[in-house]
Amino acid sequence: MKFRILPTLMLGLLTSISSCSLEEVNPSGFTIDAVAASSVEGYRKLINNCYFGMERQLYGYNYWMMLCEAGTDIWTYQKNGVSFSQFFKYNAGAAANLTIGKDVWNSCYDGIGSCNTAISYASVAPFTTEEERNKVVAEAYFLRAMYYYNLVEQFGGVTLTTTPSVTIDLRPTRTAPLDIYNQVIIPDLQFAVQWLPIDNGTTKPSKKSALGFLARAYLQTVEYDDSRSLAGKALETAKMLIDDCEGGGAKYNTFLYPTFSEVFLETNNYTNKESLWSHRFVVGGVSNNAWNMNMNSELFYAVVTDFGAIQQVGADYTTWGRRSGGQFMPSAHLLDLFLQPDGTLDPRYHQSFQTSWTVNKPTYSWTDAALRIFDRSADITNTTTLSANDTAIQFVHRGEPDYASKVAGKLSQPYLVVDHADVYNTTTKSVKMQYNRVNRPLDGGGTLTTNPFFSFYPSLTKHNSSNYYTNNPNNNRYGNLNATFMMRMSEVYLIAAEADLYANGGGNALQYLNRIRSRAGAVPLGGVTIETILDERARELCGEYVRFYDLKRTKKLNKAYLMSTNPDVGQFFNDNQYEVRAIPSTFLNTLQDGGAYYQNPNY
Repeated sequence: MKFRILPTLMLGLLTSISSCSLEEVNPSGFTIDAVAASSVEGYRKLINNCYFGMERQLYGYNYWMMLCEAGTDIWTYQKNGVSFSQFFKYNAGAAANLTIGKDVWNSCYDGIGSCNTAISYASVAPFTTEEERNKVVAEAYFLRAMYYYNLVEQFGGVTLTTTPSVTIDLRPTRTAPLDIYNQVIIPDLQFAVQWLPIDNGTTKPSKKSALGFLARAYLQTVEYDDSRSLAGKALETAKMLIDDCEGGGAKYNTFLYPTFSEVFLETNNYTNKESLWSHRFVVGGVSNNAWNMNMNSELFYAVVTDFGAIQQVGADYTTWGRRSGGQFMPSAHLLDLFLQPDGTLDPRYHQSFQTSWTVNKPTYSWTDAALRIFDRSADITNTTTLSANDTAIQFVHRGEPDYASKVAGKLSQPYLVVDHADVYNTTTKSVKMQYNRVNRPLDGGGTLTTNPFFSFYPSLTKHNSSNYYTNNPNNNRYGNLNATFMMRMSEVYLIAAEADLYANGGGNALQYLNRIRSRAGAVPLGGVTIETILDERARELCGEYVRFYDLKRTKKLNKAYLMSTNPDVGQFFNDNQYEVRAIPSTFLNTLQDGGAYYQNPNY
């Protein structure tokens, strides 16, 4: 059973209707009171409904990844194009999209409405002890904190409501972000920390989930509080988890995999010991379009089928790396972050990204058109062939030890050696949109053409999946059943490092930072600044729903910083506007006077 709780701001129970009088009969006898009071299982249905918005439009949904990761220093759109520009390039100079966040807005307020209902009816549910009651209702407190956290970080101050709506408010007020943290987000998470079980299954939040998100919430308040008064609380809370993890996890069941690569092994997906909280997706999902639910695996593929040796036949999900045409392309800045102080590559680069692809045709023969497009030397002709499973594409990072030798003869190879320098301008940090031909000038004799190599770039593999079910094969609809992680234990160490820098000047920050680097096999760092912590978070957590919030918290979500790191995106950023999203016009249109007073500045 699922109760649809309508958005709490606008829709509730009408207490009076001036134009007519209605007498209604409920033939089923159903009321929320009856269900909640009937049994613990009946009340559990109210709790289950609290998850609906989280699964429907947030973690696992493609637009949510874009709202949390796109438009930052570490990603641009595929081939640096302008599709999905409302997410990746702040509308690319066009008028702002005023409905970009409507689904998230509605889902969050639906979720808050469900949580408020569950919390308000907890007292009538027939639990045998208060402890059992609190363990269950703590899930609703945890989820309400999550909904408000994401609303505040996406939209700024929003309307605060903590009880079920019984009237329509056509002129709601907004509460400042820091007040929402202090009045709801932090207290709700504190309640969850106190009452959630240590082991609450693989998908429901547990005590370590609440502690992790409480540490994150404390830290995020520095965005709004120049005194950073809660940084010490962030450090204290993070240390509770870290001490447990380093001591074997007996108290909170925390764990850090010995190696970074183990974290994202598919065999560790469902019961990932490092995850503090995960969503796991099931056949049928939570909507009729269940294939929409976990789309993370679809978002990060390079456009490898732009080379004819690779084809996408139907939905070739079973072999990792065969997909083509995701939305996210790493920025030059992100790739540069994997260069270590000694000139070597951080091991997480090759453990996080796919950089080579194989032929998946029985035989590929170079065509005259392909020879021209990819500027082959005379060594490659239309009699040159590649066979199935031969190397088709290899991207070579400028930090590779054999970079110079690999790219020296790149145009004389029967496969594509994609030079880092052919895709990115390492000086300006922009994607190269044009290419100067070396071997095969254009028909008119010129050499400058659209870059044929910017389709092929490192593709994030964290979300790769071979765990699919067929939803609608005629339309290539295949649902991904893998879990997605909303927070991992490694982030707690990075929270501790940043919080220690704010609270204590960073005396112990380096040990937390280097603990994560040593786990990854990376070279230890010798000093800590906000910039080094932000860089480490990119290396460890790229593609994990945090970068937009990271830049906001560290005061880096501004035009100057984005122009210095990712000018393809930064050129479109407007200070004092794009730090938050537009309040959806679909909501504003329901308010008095069109809701202009409620809109964020400069929209």
